[in-house]
Amino acid sequence: MQRSDKRIAITGGSGRVGTALRNALSDKVASIKIVDIVEPGELGPRETWDRVNIADGNELTRSLVGVDAVVHLAGYPNERSIEDILSVNVLGTHNVLEAARQNGIERVVFGSSNHAVGFYPRQTRISDTDPMRPDSLYGLSKCWGELEAGLYFDKFGIRTLNIRIGNAGDRPSDARALNMWVSARDLAQLVLIGLEHPDITCTTVFGVSRVPSSWWNNDTATSLGYAPTDTAEAAAGPETQRERPSPLPQIAEFFQGGRFCVIDHDGKIRQRLP
Repeated sequence: MQRSDKRIAITGGSGRVGTALRNALSDKVASIKIVDIVEPGELGPRETWDRVNIADGNELTRSLVGVDAVVHLAGYPNERSIEDILSVNVLGTHNVLEAARQNGIERVVFGSSNHAVGFYPRQTRISDTDPMRPDSLYGLSKCWGELEAGLYFDKFGIRTLNIRIGNAGDRPSDARALNMWVSARDLAQLVLIGLEHPDITCTTVFGVSRVPSSWWNNDTATSLGYAPTDTAEAAAGPETQRERPSPLPQIAEFFQGGRFCVIDHDGKIRQRLP
């Protein structure tokens, strides 16, 4: 795995994914500033913590002074009310990009999500160039982040790697996760590509390790040098033999977004025109 000499900030660095990523990056970047409202626990030798709410743009801009790049993971990780999604996930991502602009930060890695494309059927293999099809308000907030990252590249030259993260648990949690699992080590590899690769503009890839039957064409990541190290089946336990229970299994097991697609769904599968 390559290394970077950048001083990075990780918003949401106290969370489950953020903590695993910090551990994987600890000796591969110059320093890590954790930007989070939650205390991160014991800090590593090159880590600091700044208690900041990403919804506060002024505080976030101040916190990112002296940082070379931002890995943006903060926000609600699941479905919420539209008010919560707008105030934290949407406004928070805007504040990250605007703080980067004001501080002259030229690189952002955005923790997007598979839920930005969750309403594609599982039988449809998609790539980063296919239209977004969010499966929830949460997924919609990730679409916003990817689109605003494009605006900030076109207007200000800030380079962003959007990583549509699959299942980032310690190991795959069910049959769906088996086909989209990503290890912390492989996610860190993608982050380092986002920090250093010269061809990043506003570029989107899928955050997935080696899986038995991926629903995603990840050729863009491969072209940037991504070569996943870890294999989902090697990390899997018996729980991956079946899908998690759902009140609408005909929806959850048909679409890539799984149980997120079920939220408020009327149970009827609709096919879009090409």
